[in-house]
Amino acid sequence: MPVQRKLGRTTAQRKAMLKGLVTALIEHGKIETTETRAKEVRSIAEKLITIAIAETDNFTSKEIKKSTAKLDSTGKKMTKSVTSKNGNKYEVVDREETTDLVQVDNPSRLHARRRIISWLYQKKDENGNNLKLVNKVLDEIAPKYKDRQGGYTRMYKIGPRRGDAAEMVILELV
Repeated sequence: MPVQRKLGRTTAQRKAMLKGLVTALIEHGKIETTETRAKEVRSIAEKLITIAIAETDNFTSKEIKKSTAKLDSTGKKMTKSVTSKNGNKYEVVDREETTDLVQVDNPSRLHARRRIISWLYQKKDENGNNLKLVNKVLDEIAPKYKDRQGGYTRMYKIGPRRGDAAEMVILELV
């Protein structure tokens, strides 16, 4: 028995379409599509959320040192004059060291992150910056459903599509 319905597409086309729909569902929280596509997207999305829930708190925190250039009030880098051993003078950017607390994934969470990434496309916001949809799944969506035993999505039928009368639904995260 196949894992997924064929949906009248070749394997590459089908996977690309499902990845696009899963990405849109995670990004926007709901999508409008045909019933059979929604059933496939639902099974994939619920598996991804289940994977993320299992790894919700599986990380450690680590302090790292960062060296950044000091900036003046106008936002330009501050420089200082330095003399070398042989008497040459040159300008060096003045730097300051800070420590940041960063989250480091444990191996099983890293594996879960990579499995989720395999089903999501890279998306950009209106400013052209990459959206971190994997972080959204692991840090926002999974903790919200932590106490829930499955059923993370809901399907509403909205009637037949004009033109080919395909049954349309709205699939949304609960």
